Amino acid sequence: MKKSTAWLIFGLTTLALSVLFFWPLGRVVSGGFWVDGHFTWRYLRGVFSNPIYVEGLFNSLKIALGTTSFAMVVALPLAWLANQFEFRGKAIFSALVLVPMILPPFVGAIGFQQIFGAYGMVNTLFGLGARDWLGGGQYAGVVLLQTLSLYPILYLNAVAALANIDPAMEEAAANLGCTRLRRFFRITLPLMMPGLFAGGTLIFIWSFTELGTPLIMNYTRCAPVQIYDSLKEVGSNPFPYALVSVMLAASVGLYAVSRWLFGGKSYAMQSKASTQSAVRRLTGARALLAALPFAVVTGLALLPHLGVILTSFAAPGTWYQTVLPGTWSGANYMAALGHDMTVSSIRNSLLFSSVAVSIDIVAGIAIAFVVVRSNLRLRGVLDALAMIPLAVPGLVMAFGFMSVSSSLANWKTMADHDWWLKLVDVRTNPTLFLVLAYSVRRLPYMVRSAVAGLQQTSVTFEEAAWNLGASPAVTLRRITLPLILANLIAGALLTFAFSMLEVSDSLMLAQQADYMPITKAIFELFQLLGTGKYVAAALGVWAMAFLTATLIASSLLLGKKLGAVFRVS
Repeated sequence: MKKSTAWLIFGLTTLALSVLFFWPLGRVVSGGFWVDGHFTWRYLRGVFSNPIYVEGLFNSLKIALGTTSFAMVVALPLAWLANQFEFRGKAIFSALVLVPMILPPFVGAIGFQQIFGAYGMVNTLFGLGARDWLGGGQYAGVVLLQTLSLYPILYLNAVAALANIDPAMEEAAANLGCTRLRRFFRITLPLMMPGLFAGGTLIFIWSFTELGTPLIMNYTRCAPVQIYDSLKEVGSNPFPYALVSVMLAASVGLYAVSRWLFGGKSYAMQSKASTQSAVRRLTGARALLAALPFAVVTGLALLPHLGVILTSFAAPGTWYQTVLPGTWSGANYMAALGHDMTVSSIRNSLLFSSVAVSIDIVAGIAIAFVVVRSNLRLRGVLDALAMIPLAVPGLVMAFGFMSVSSSLANWKTMADHDWWLKLVDVRTNPTLFLVLAYSVRRLPYMVRSAVAGLQQTSVTFEEAAWNLGASPAVTLRRITLPLILANLIAGALLTFAFSMLEVSDSLMLAQQADYMPITKAIFELFQLLGTGKYVAAALGVWAMAFLTATLIASSLLLGKKLGAVFRVS
């Protein structure tokens, strides 16, 4: 790649992220500290002196710590077993690791309550009375549900970290009489820390700022819900800005510490390729014991999905203090698909996500070429810039876009023009900002997929085309793109699917029924009296089936490289 072209892509990417990423974040920060033309610490101090805000932050911190800790407890043993042993069923369980991600946690909460609620399936099945397993449908339920949904991220990072450790180190320790358990804590675990910390950081940030699950579980005394409830005060009340700034600082600070401590470290050993792996093949009872943790975790992770499916087929009011619904019906699907909100929400999500994917394909290919095919000194900076959206919660970004929208809508020069308000005012039409939010949030998936494709494609094919007189454009169209097409399709599918099912941006930015995406429609349907959760579950099953098909297609295209899209190290 020509250096001038690389610099052009670097400049355009930096400019785009400055406008679409750093500007909204700047609006969030300035809104809480720059009031009436003066800098002030008043509102930040007010956040920490207000017992309601303090309680919300503390509860969000508890959710994040609980989710990350439990995800570590679940993922680490599974990754170690997968790395150390071969046993029947291992390949199947490894393929099922992404299954929890086919359902947004807030949708899974609907079915989770039916199973573990005071009058749900578990208590009825075992005759336990009205035992509350979810802590009032609040903290315990939120933590457990998010753990089951997010542990695959930590598992993938742990597996990747273990794969980069030279087995010779453990073999040498074993020859010196070190037990397997001692080797794990003295050698394996320290070498895994970069991967574990990277995955744990991402889970912490996501669970710290998760909005949908606490809303469904009615856990209102946490910071994301408090921010959601303050949307009407955007532009007039600095306190929500200060609260969002605190969450932003905590998230970015943790991510920065992670990168500083472990980002530049690599523990892959040069001798690994020539060293025989110490993987042991298990048979009989030992194989069953090794497979049991995978089976238990996978079964638990599928419970929310099972609950949603059963709820979707239950006649309203017939699944109460019974093991299974008393009456089965397909009426919920008819009601969901026949509702005006549902039809328009599917159409809107398809439109918003398609445009976002188109933007990300172009941007992802361009960035990947600079990162892989150029000698630009700042290509590492460009790669880091493209991945930064992973560190910033969707909740914060959505609030930032709300602030930008409010500022543009009140711009004196254009405030009297209807076409301008329809374009930039989310209260009138959120299309522009939803597309931009989806594009920025899912850009890392596209970049990682394109980078993976270019890394496994030899540059000699392109050089041969250039030597034969082909222009860079022709080479790109005739040589490079066909070779990385599978990666691009997989990245596009993932970007599309997760844009379709985006929660925070959709819940906060879409305020008009005509422009609601599907996740906002599910939330609104859930709140309907009587039939709400049943109709919402039916729509959730549609979303689950859609994402399942997407992940299967992506897996077939990327194979083992699919996990790299969800890894952050």
